[in-house]
Amino acid sequence: MFYCCGITEKGIMSHNEDALLIGREVVTDGRSEQRLSAPFIAAVSDGVSNENAGELASRMCLQLVREVSDYRKDELREALMNVHRRLADRGEDDPDSHNMQTTLCGIAVSENNTVVAFNVGDSRLYRFRAGRIRQLSRDQSLVQLLIDEGSITQEERRTHVHRNIIFPAFGNVKTDPIIDIAEIEDGIDYGDVLLLCSDGLSDYMSAYDIQEIMELPKSLPKRLDMLVKEALLRGGTDNITVAAVVYEYDG
Repeated sequence: MFYCCGITEKGIMSHNEDALLIGREVVTDGRSEQRLSAPFIAAVSDGVSNENAGELASRMCLQLVREVSDYRKDELREALMNVHRRLADRGEDDPDSHNMQTTLCGIAVSENNTVVAFNVGDSRLYRFRAGRIRQLSRDQSLVQLLIDEGSITQEERRTHVHRNIIFPAFGNVKTDPIIDIAEIEDGIDYGDVLLLCSDGLSDYMSAYDIQEIMELPKSLPKRLDMLVKEALLRGGTDNITVAAVVYEYDG
C-alpha cells in the first residue's frame, strides 16, 4: 500500500500552469491525499513558459497519462510518446493553443511494486531515504548541459540568463521530446518517500534545503506545505507543485 499526497498552487502568479496526477485524480489547484494499491501512476506537469495554453497542456497531458496501463519500459515509452503526439496535434489544430508544451515527471508503480521513473523537461524526482535525499531525475535543460560540461557551477544555475530554456517538451510541434525512462535503482523500501516537484520549488530550494524540511517530525502534508511556503518566502515567482509517494506496506 502507498500513501500519496500533493499540492499544486499558483503562488503569486495569476493562474496555475502546473498540475499533478495521483492515481486517477488530476489536480489543477489545491491538494490530494489518498492511499493506493499498485498499479498506479503519480506525476507532475508544468506548462512551458512563453508558449500558449500552458494550463491546458499540463492538464491534458496528465489526463492522457492516467489512461496508460502498461508500465513496461518500452511500452510505457511508446504510450508517453503517443501522449506527446496528441498534445502536438491539438497544438497544430487550435490557434489558441498553438505549440502548447509541458514538462512531465513521474513514476509508474507496477503490481509487483517495481517503480519506473520517466521525465521530460525540468520537473524533478527525488528519493528521501533514511534521512538522505537524492535527485533521481536529470534536468533536460540548457543550464544542466552547461553544468555537465563544466561551463557553470550548480550555484550559478539559479541566476543564469538561460535558466528557463529546456529541451523540446511534450506537445512541441516541431521536435519530439526525448523521454528519459528507467527502473529506479535499488527499488523502493518501506518508508521511502518519492518526491515529485515542478521547478517552482526546485529553483528556490536545493536538495539539501528540501532534505532539512523532510527530516522534521511532522506529517507529510505539513512538510509539503512547509516546502511550498519556504519557496515563496525565498522569492518564488512561479507556480509550485509537489507530490509525495510513500511505500507503507504490502496490501
